[in-house]
Amino acid sequence: MKEQEFRKFLKQAGKKEHVVEGLVDQVRMFEKFLAGKAGIGADEARKKDIQEYVNTIDPERVKVHIRGLILYFKFAGKLELAHFAHAFREAGTAKTRQVFKLRNFRGVDLDVVAKLEKLGIVNVEQMLKAGKTPDDRKKLARQTGISLKTILELVKLSDLSRLGAIKSVRARLYFDAGLDTPDKFVNRKMEDLRTLLIEFIQRTGFEGIAPLPKELNNAIAAAKKLPRSIQY
Repeated sequence: MKEQEFRKFLKQAGKKEHVVEGLVDQVRMFEKFLAGKAGIGADEARKKDIQEYVNTIDPERVKVHIRGLILYFKFAGKLELAHFAHAFREAGTAKTRQVFKLRNFRGVDLDVVAKLEKLGIVNVEQMLKAGKTPDDRKKLARQTGISLKTILELVKLSDLSRLGAIKSVRARLYFDAGLDTPDKFVNRKMEDLRTLLIEFIQRTGFEGIAPLPKELNNAIAAAKKLPRSIQY
């Protein structure tokens, strides 16, 4: 490991000293594994080595312990290895992440949600899959007796939940204020969105506060990156 250069790389990326220490330690642990296995360092590692190292880590801890490796491979210009390692971190995150449940959205009809739950549609990922296209939504409406308008609302709330933050409140606020799909965030300025939301809350008495600038900037950035898998 080119430790000093890596430390400089991390500091230039804005990492605090204690974070830098932790990330460097993660690479050291990987190198210790490599030394015992093949007598090589991180700069000589291959995909096979990463796979075998991950297999030695508690699955619940993979996403934490492999972060330093991802950044080291990026620093070293080995982007293929960085992407390979990142896939394990994503898998670890997916295993521990709680998928948001439909019944936790503010303002939903729980009787409607119960009908969907009987079909195995309990969370936002399942809702997006079941209501992906107009034809899918029409089929679901016929199958459940739920109005097409309500099905579409639940799909849109689920889509908005992908923007992050407090899903139960924010998704409802965005939807009710007319920002009912992620696309409506993409080409908007944060200041304009915040003004719109503040005015909506004042006009309607919506129970809650407008997102702070940082949260809205994050929502806009997330909207730009999201895959457009839902057909409206």
